[in-house]
Amino acid sequence: MVAVDLHHGAATDVGHVRAGNEDAFAVAPGVFVVADGMGGHAGGEVASALAVEELGRMGGGHYDARAGVVGVLEALERCQVRLRDYVRQQAGAHGRAKHAGTTAAVAVLVHDEGPRWLLGNVGDSRIYRLTDEGLDQVSVDHSVVQELLDAGRITEQEAAIHPERHVITRALSAAEAPEPDFFLLPLASAERLLLCTDGITGMIDDAAIEELLVRHTDPRDAAEQLVAAALAAGGRDNATALVVDVVGLAKDDGYDAQRQKLSLETKLGALP
Repeated sequence: MVAVDLHHGAATDVGHVRAGNEDAFAVAPGVFVVADGMGGHAGGEVASALAVEELGRMGGGHYDARAGVVGVLEALERCQVRLRDYVRQQAGAHGRAKHAGTTAAVAVLVHDEGPRWLLGNVGDSRIYRLTDEGLDQVSVDHSVVQELLDAGRITEQEAAIHPERHVITRALSAAEAPEPDFFLLPLASAERLLLCTDGITGMIDDAAIEELLVRHTDPRDAAEQLVAAALAAGGRDNATALVVDVVGLAKDDGYDAQRQKLSLETKLGALP
């Protein structure tokens, strides 16, 4: 098994508008997670905290691609069970159920024909990779706007100001089963990863994100400056950035996101 050296940096801020921070992140050996809670301060905060806690439990494990996917799905299912308990408790205490849901973006180090990133997302928290070719969004938003874009009904420019740009079509909640997408990347094709909430991407565009990731070589500085830029642009939402660097590997420019996704689906087959 090839030893992999990973450096990371993370930053989060409540922003200028929200009363509390419903974002959460976690770092464990070989596992990196960002989540953006929904449902009001208490409900969203609980949901995102549970998501990063359960996914963080994968840290230190040794996974191939299939085992990594199973591990992520099991973690999300454990989180859903805990969210159901929380909602039931809230309903019993207050006479009505509290909504609690969250997005999640996760990167897991797996060893499958060499060391690779297994990336998963549900909702609109994003995963990017930075290479010599520039910034590339690996994850696909689960949102109304993304569906409109895919259908060719709106342009990228219209998407940026669409009134439903924050409406997501998938999430992890007490009522909604987790349906993450997965992507498999060679580590050498993703020397720098960014996991972030829409408090970053909703305030600064990809060109600004790329410029900051290129300018700040220390991942701690990069994460802090991404959050600072989101705040300077208005800070209308909680903002969280987690930057992960792969150190000391040879480059491989042969990565194709769609091909890797299809390859992973073929390899895994039907999971329970």
